[in-house]
Amino acid sequence: MRRRRITTVLGALAAATALAVSVPSSAYAAQGVLIVNGQAYEDPSGCYSVDWFPTSVTNHTDAIAEVHSGPDCTGQVEWLVYPGETYHTETAQSVFIL
Repeated sequence: MRRRRITTVLGALAAATALAVSVPSSAYAAQGVLIVNGQAYEDPSGCYSVDWFPTSVTNHTDAIAEVHSGPDCTGQVEWLVYPGETYHTETAQSVFIL
């Protein structure tokens, strides 16, 4: 009887694990518009390159945008642009938003 219970529990755990792995997770994107140097990105998600300097980042989303000193959202976070704010810089090379 005990082996049967252990087998049942292990089977249930295996089924739950398989289900959790097989269900795709929904991708999250910020809701709203992120504007980088006049280019608008609707419901943005991920990393955006800065094309020229000086740079302007305006955040009209529900998420915080990170302004990075390096390309491809590397380097130090130079500034956090909260929803409703605009940030001007001459050194940023990329912007990341969830």
